[in-house]
Amino acid sequence: MTVRRLIAPLWCSLLLIPLVACGPDDSGDADPAAGAGVEVDGDADLPNVSRPACPFSAAQVSDLVGQPMEDQGNCLFGDGKGVASLTITTASPLAGESTYDYQRKNATQVYREVKDVDKGRKAYLAVKDIEGEAVVVSDKGTYTVIMSSFQAISASPGGYEPTLRKVLDALPL
Repeated sequence: MTVRRLIAPLWCSLLLIPLVACGPDDSGDADPAAGAGVEVDGDADLPNVSRPACPFSAAQVSDLVGQPMEDQGNCLFGDGKGVASLTITTASPLAGESTYDYQRKNATQVYREVKDVDKGRKAYLAVKDIEGEAVVVSDKGTYTVIMSSFQAISASPGGYEPTLRKVLDALPL
C-alpha cells in the first residue's frame, strides 16, 4: 500500500516533465520557418538577448555606496552586519519590458517619490526614507536595483536618489 502511494506521484511527475522542459514556446515543429512572421516582442523592437550577469563586484558596490559591502551571492551585497543591503536583479530586455509598467505602478504605491530617468529604453527611480529602487530596461538587459537600510545614505541630503543615480550610471547599458 505504501509503495503505491509513492509510485503514483512519481508517475505523474514523469508525465509532467516533458511539459515543463519544453514549455509553452516549444511546439515541437521540425520546420524552422513554421514560426516565421510571428512577432514575439510586439512593437517593443527588443533584441533577442538573454539575462545579463551581475554587473558589479563587492568592491565596485562599496565604491558606489561609500561603505564596505560584502558579496552574499546572487548579486546581493550586504554590509556584513545584517543591516544595509543592495540587490540587483537582472532579466532579459523582453522580460523587463513586459513587467515595467506593473513595477512602476507598484512603486508609486510603495515609495514617497517616483521619477522617470533618462537611461536605456525605460527607467525610473523611486525613493523613501529608508529604501530606494531603480529599474532600467535597455537593449542589453533589465536591471532592478533595490537599496535599503543604509544609515549614512538615509541621513544624507537627497537620501537614496544620488546613490541610486551613481549605480545606474555604472550599469553596462
